[in-house]
Amino acid sequence: QVQLVESGGGLVQAGGSLRLSCAASGRTFSRYAMAWFRQAPGKEREFVAAINWNGGSTYYADSVKGRFTISRNNPKGTVYLQMNSLKPEDTAVYYCAADRAPFRTPPISTMNEYDYWGQGTQVTVSS
Repeated sequence: QVQLVESGGGLVQAGGSLRLSCAASGRTFSRYAMAWFRQAPGKEREFVAAINWNGGSTYYADSVKGRFTISRNNPKGTVYLQMNSLKPEDTAVYYCAADRAPFRTPPISTMNEYDYWGQGTQVTVSS
């Protein structure tokens, strides 16, 4: 059974930065693309960023491009989301997810293609 555990959320002022981490266990981490999604109150869950199995390909939602950076450390089984220049509209619960298919490149944003999810970490950006 795959387990994903997010950490690093919190309260930050607009313009500030946070770094989210997601530690994975239970499957060969290095074979699978990983992604971050988020869900704001009253809204549907949306794609944020994805990274392929070896870190060589990334994909971002337009709303975060240039501000957020996804990365991974395969030996540590961890994926990260560095969030800079945060805005109040970035406030949401952030979830990491693992792709169902190994070695997919480029990574994709389709939620149904991610079969394991973490419990989420809250990010709140104050204005």
